[in-house]
Amino acid sequence: MSKASQNREVIAFAGHWKAVTGSDPALLIFDSKLTTQAVLAELDNRGIGFITLRPRYPDVTRTLAALPAGAWTPMTLGRAGNTTRRVKVHDDAAALLSAYARPIRQLAVTGLGHDQPTLLITNRPALPARQVIQSYARRMNIEQRLAEAIQSFGLDALAGAVPLNVDLDVVLSVLAHTVCAALRRRLPGYATATPDTLQRPLPQHRRHHPQPQIRDRDPPQPAHLLPVLRQASLPETITVPWWEGRGLRYEYA
Repeated sequence: MSKASQNREVIAFAGHWKAVTGSDPALLIFDSKLTTQAVLAELDNRGIGFITLRPRYPDVTRTLAALPAGAWTPMTLGRAGNTTRRVKVHDDAAALLSAYARPIRQLAVTGLGHDQPTLLITNRPALPARQVIQSYARRMNIEQRLAEAIQSFGLDALAGAVPLNVDLDVVLSVLAHTVCAALRRRLPGYATATPDTLQRPLPQHRRHHPQPQIRDRDPPQPAHLLPVLRQASLPETITVPWWEGRGLRYEYA
């Protein structure tokens, strides 16, 4: 894909969406590297909302650094694992871009783990600032989950010789990632752990017994993990369909 065609992928997606649904998408959220300011203006002319990042150009960061403390609004954002993050937001409804013919809304956000403020631009002035920030954060979360699936489950190394293999690999990769995500939500303190991080301290063994109910005692676990496993809302007994309905019960030493 050439750079020129890449810049118009957002327009191509909007066209596909309209062909399928009969109307343009209401709001698109995408990486700033995907397109240009001229394409943003084209989206605005079509009435398509968007949220994207703006590069941290030196003159922009210098302007933000010169703002008084009262120009920044404190805000608390929710995070995974029922935690929160405190940030400060400067909401400018009339920011200027070099290749965008009209003023645009810019939100500068500090407290997201970067030395310089994160810059979000949108053509939706009525959207609450919190919604703008969290909507873009969800896009980044999807990107992170894809990276996890590639790193931990080899999503980018699918078997391509037979189409069925590719379909099966995708399903198994998505299933493994979903099960892992469900597990970490139940483990106190592990809500944001990546699959490869989570797998290291967990038991790595399998046993099969013919008894109607299988009782399996885990080998000694790291001391920090045992309380987590005991506090987790995991069922004491699991019925395994492919074991002809036998039950699996774990006991932690």
